[in-house]
Parts: sequence; structure tokens; C-alpha cells
Amino acid sequence: MKRVILCPNPYRDTDLKVAGRAKEILESTGIETVTCLPFQPEGNRKSAAAIVTAPLEEEIKRADLLIAFGGDGTILHLAKTVAIHDVPVLGINLGSLGFMSELEVNEVERLRDLADWKFIVESRMMLDVEIFRGGRSVFNTIALNDAVISKGSIARVVRLETFTEEGSLTKVTGDGVIISTPTGSTGYSMAGGGPIVEPTARNLLITPICPHSTRAYSYVLSPEHVITVVATDANRKFVYMSADGGKAFSLKNGDKVQVRQSRYCTKLVRLSKKSFCEILDKKMAQEAAKYDQ
Repeated sequence: MKRVILCPNPYRDTDLKVAGRAKEILESTGIETVTCLPFQPEGNRKSAAAIVTAPLEEEIKRADLLIAFGGDGTILHLAKTVAIHDVPVLGINLGSLGFMSELEVNEVERLRDLADWKFIVESRMMLDVEIFRGGRSVFNTIALNDAVISKGSIARVVRLETFTEEGSLTKVTGDGVIISTPTGSTGYSMAGGGPIVEPTARNLLITPICPHSTRAYSYVLSPEHVITVVATDANRKFVYMSADGGKAFSLKNGDKVQVRQSRYCTKLVRLSKKSFCEILDKKMAQEAAKYDQ
């Protein structure tokens, strides 16, 4: 019997109605389910937490599939966990754009297609992100979307030097720099003027944030490269590194942020035959329509 984890974002599926309906559908086809929260909500949301049978960290060890109910942020929050345990994830979009989600909230009945367990799995490249201080590793993680090195809230520019193993690549003076995967190309990188790359590709993208130079370009590199970013004035200004929008790590002078292709990957389940271009066009049209109203 296949075992599926239902993982609803408690701020999106507040009363767990969508997850509850998914549970009914899957169990009617003979698939075993268990409900786990991706994180514990703040405040009094005990009604949601009450039906959780076990911590995600325990259930993921014997899961065949995880279904994330939320937006792309929910999938990003779960990406490290599912990648390490080699569990594919299917997203049901309860957020806004939801580029990584396979189904919209009104398509939950499509989960019946899992009955014969025949579906496409896309392998998405991830990043190993590590910070070195005085030659010693002080932080490391993996990211599906991006690693962002940026200034703090004070309106001052930061100066960043970017290298590959072959030598100096570029210097950026501005708000920061984004190093992203193709999956992350439709996120912060796109907002910063970076290129849109097919998400199943294998590339490293470097996009400056609000650069103070017309000669600051975006770069698309092959995945064999190792990218190193150094903040040259971090002692005078607040400079931070954040991976996939997670908790920011404060950098000091001489710190080196090293980013490379990870041996881990995120596996996304596809039930439809929609192309990336078709999905992108539809999502962007929906977003544009919101501002035209």
C-alpha cells in the first residue's frame, strides 16, 4: 500500500478542508494517508494541529509521496526535507502564482489519478550553500530556489565581489545579488530582471539587485561552476545571506558565501501534460489581470 503525507500550510488551509477532502479521495482509492503540518502555526490554531498524527520528521522516513497544500513558499519550506529523504512532492496551489504547484484548489479531484501510481516526476536542481569565516564553515544548507546576499533595511548600497573557481566574475554595487536555480528563475531573480529559464534545466543564474551600474549584467553559467560571493564592506554595513527566503545569516568582512550545484534534487510530481511555457503564460496572464481590474 502506498503511503502519502498530506502537508497543509495552516495559514492557507486554515480549517484543513482541502486536506480533508484530499484524504477522502486518496483513501477511497486504497492509498494510506497521514496528515502532518509543515510547521507549527503561531497563536491558537489547535484545531488544525489536533488531527496531526505524527511529526513530519518521523513520517517522511516511510512516505512514498508528499502533497503540499499552499503556495510555492510551502514547497520551498519542505524542499530540503523531501530532497534529503528522496520523496517526491505534489503541490496544490492555495496561494497566488504557484509556479511549482501541479494542481489548483479546484482540481483536487484529480488526485484520483494517483490510484494507479503512474505519473511524471520532474527532477529540479538544488544548491549547496555554505558560508566560510576564517577558512571554517559556519553555515550550510540546501536551496531549491536561490541564495540571496543583500543589504539590511538601512538604505545603503553594499559592495559584493563575485568569483568562480576560474577567477573574478563581476563586482556589484547595489542592493545585493541573487544566485538561483532554473526553478528560482521565476522568483526573486525574475523580479530583479534576470532571465526565465526552463525549470528542468541545469544552470546557475547570477542576478544583481538594483545595481548602481548599467554594466551590471545577469549571468547564466553551467552547473559545474562554484560561485563565491564576498562582501567587502560588511563590517560597516549590514549584509545578510538568505536561502529560499529562510532566516537571514549576518555576514562579516572576509566571509565567503559559496554556492554550487547540490547532489540533492527536489522531485515534483506532474499529473498533466502542460508545458512550462503554457503554465508560465497562464500564470503571468492571471497576475496581470489582477492589476487590470
